[in-house]
Amino acid sequence: MKTILSESKMIIKENNMALKKQSIRKNMHVFADGEPISKEDLIKVSESWSESQESMFRKCLKQGVYKFKIKGVSYQVNLDERNDVDSKGDKPAPIVQIPGERTF
Repeated sequence: MKTILSESKMIIKENNMALKKQSIRKNMHVFADGEPISKEDLIKVSESWSESQESMFRKCLKQGVYKFKIKGVSYQVNLDERNDVDSKGDKPAPIVQIPGERTF
């Protein structure tokens, strides 16, 4: 019984190790060793990564890190520029809440 349970945990762990398509957004362009890499190919490559390598890749994608290496492969992430800026080039300002009476 223990071996079956531990084997099923290993299978579950292995299945969770790869990236998912939704991890790579449409505004992200990923290059591996200078060549563009598709989402599907990147997911296949990520299946061989350890948890820490996958976590680092996700953080680099999220933070927009320009260049980094995993398992000897140099990755580069290019993000599309935001187009929701005003004529001065400023990002939209957050809405300021005015303190006062609140009715619910």
